Amino acid sequence: MEDGYVPPRGVDVSTAANAANTAVSNPATNAGSGAPPKAISFRELLKLKAFRRLWLAQLVSIFGDFLAIFGVISLISFRLHGTPLQVTGIMIAYMAPLTVVGTVAGVFVDRWNIKRVMISSDLLRAVLVLLLVFVTRLDYLYAIFFGVSCVSSFFGPAQSVTLRTVVPVEGLLGANALMSQAFYSARIAAPAVAGGLVALLGEKSCFYLDSASFLFSAAMLSTLVILRPASAHPNATSTGAQPAEASVNSWTHQFTAGVRFIFTHEALSFVMISMAAAMFVLSCFSPLISVYVRDFLAAGSLLFGVVSSLVGVGLIVGTQMVHFLARSRPHSHASVAGLFGLGVAVALLGLTGRIPLTGLSTFGMGFAIAFVVVPAQTLMQRETPPAMLGRVSSAFLSLLSLAQVLGLILSGYLAQSLGIRNLFKASAVLLLVLAVFGYFRVREA
Repeated sequence: MEDGYVPPRGVDVSTAANAANTAVSNPATNAGSGAPPKAISFRELLKLKAFRRLWLAQLVSIFGDFLAIFGVISLISFRLHGTPLQVTGIMIAYMAPLTVVGTVAGVFVDRWNIKRVMISSDLLRAVLVLLLVFVTRLDYLYAIFFGVSCVSSFFGPAQSVTLRTVVPVEGLLGANALMSQAFYSARIAAPAVAGGLVALLGEKSCFYLDSASFLFSAAMLSTLVILRPASAHPNATSTGAQPAEASVNSWTHQFTAGVRFIFTHEALSFVMISMAAAMFVLSCFSPLISVYVRDFLAAGSLLFGVVSSLVGVGLIVGTQMVHFLARSRPHSHASVAGLFGLGVAVALLGLTGRIPLTGLSTFGMGFAIAFVVVPAQTLMQRETPPAMLGRVSSAFLSLLSLAQVLGLILSGYLAQSLGIRNLFKASAVLLLVLAVFGYFRVREA
């Protein structure tokens, strides 16, 4: 039981373990109802050795990623004297492959050994990031980040499948909340650490640490025992073996089957659109908030830093609260509530020009996004048949990346044509309309 679910006191261990395994391997027993099973606590989740190691690997590697991103941005800005477009280009080079490669990566993840996929991805990324130490040309920097992103396109869906495999279904909401907390905590803490490292040791120190973080992640993942049922493999034979090769027609059929599953599942398609809308708004917000602080609040970099941090604080608090507030409600309903809250927070940002309300708005944005993202990820993992979980999760990641790229690219043009505050108001109206539409679409789920 060391790597498995630890049942609450008073529950028969064998019965609880069998129920958990059945729920994980057969989501059809819960599909369609949308009602989440009784959740287990964060403490119980962290007692699962497999999940704890997966979570720790995520925390360390994500922290290393943010160090590397900060180091590259510092290198381009202060050593290469790059333009804002060249700085933004790094983020686009990193996110664009997630949109394109990620769309099809899930088909291969559903065929391959997911433990090998994750370890190989970590080792390849460790080598690619280490190359940053030796290059200073912009085109090489873009190419390396492009390559890291291509490899990450396979790691993301494989990690989602692993999470579904090592955590019982009643723990998925809490597990996704803890994974999100690791991401957002690293996002808040890493810039300060990276700034000190760059000042003391230079940008290369960030790259060395990021490479080491991938090696640490690979070491953690190598200790996991991931037992995926034979039925989870789309090409498995009656004995569970998979053919060495698959035809193009088979590959195309599996890809389209995954897409068809998403858009014929009402709750799943809605939360997927909700996540994309939330990420688009956040990506529009990120490059414009400094101008908003300067022009409408008549303030400087200190307030800009505080306001930006409040988004991350809201995200962390939201991921804590969603585990308690959403576990007794259908996850699709929680995403509707999060979308509505995000619309209200963005509207407040567009309607007010006061500093306290701006802080409340940005905190509310982060808090609401947690209620969109965490339940959506959990619903996807719970409702998707194991045989296509890689495809569906990669489609989620691809759509999120596309929304973020479009937000980064279009935010400047939209703000210039509409005005920043009008852009926030228009975004709020779209979010609220989508929330109302979603309420009527999934209220019977």
